[in-house]
Amino acid sequence: MPNDHGETITTAVEEIPGVAASSRPLIGPDDPPPFEIVNPQGSAALVLVCDHAGRAIPKAMGNLGLDDRNLNRHIGHDIGSADLARALAERLDAPAVLANYSRLLIDCNRQPGDPHSILEASDGTPIPGNIGIGEAEQVARAEAFHWPYHHAIETVIAHRRRSGPEPILFSIHTFTPSLGGQDRFWDIGILWNRDPRVAVPLIKLLCAHDNLHVGDNEPYSGKDIAYTINLHAGAAGLPNAAVEVRQDHCETPAAIGRWTDILGDALERILAMDHLHAVEHF
Repeated sequence: MPNDHGETITTAVEEIPGVAASSRPLIGPDDPPPFEIVNPQGSAALVLVCDHAGRAIPKAMGNLGLDDRNLNRHIGHDIGSADLARALAERLDAPAVLANYSRLLIDCNRQPGDPHSILEASDGTPIPGNIGIGEAEQVARAEAFHWPYHHAIETVIAHRRRSGPEPILFSIHTFTPSLGGQDRFWDIGILWNRDPRVAVPLIKLLCAHDNLHVGDNEPYSGKDIAYTINLHAGAAGLPNAAVEVRQDHCETPAAIGRWTDILGDALERILAMDHLHAVEHF
């Protein structure tokens, strides 16, 4: 397209042969928006995010060829994570940003282009709508679902930073009790990469509960999968961590209430640690 001087300029996408994003809108007028912001004016020095909160698929994409049973499984979303994020946002008076669309469209906790960003099969289940899709379709999905969510996170964090003090970024996930035939015995796992400021005291506080089996970078490692917290907090020097709660502990309102109390109590104590609310690079 021409600039103000009549010169032709191109976008980064246009410069890659054959990779122009599709002009077909993926999200229709009756589909939900790509993200939800809960309690946007929350006063806590904390931002909650939930990468796999929703299981929505745009109507035009035909559920990617899957039935509702599969979309409701752990492959479609992190079961219970949205309810837990909303409850913690209320308990702690913190803003929360939730991704509304299924991780099967594109994983918001992976960099676009990552081979695991759009899976052709998940936990042994083929995803027909993802098989053999081209780069233009992958770019279109990133533009429709991934980047709006991450831009919302940036906006909320910027608002909290302008209000001060420096906020903690806390990412909420849940994990299936069994994956690939392997049982996972942790009740909760704390994931972190280089910054120990939130993870170390949180693990200590959770381990004080005699009945909890707490994982340190289990069942996943934040040193391997930490796109969201690295992008929005690690690069900025903001304290951060992610939590994984086992999904069979998140199936009822009472269970969500229990974990809201456990995590809420711990995070309240961590939020009171003044030295955390500072920029520090690791």
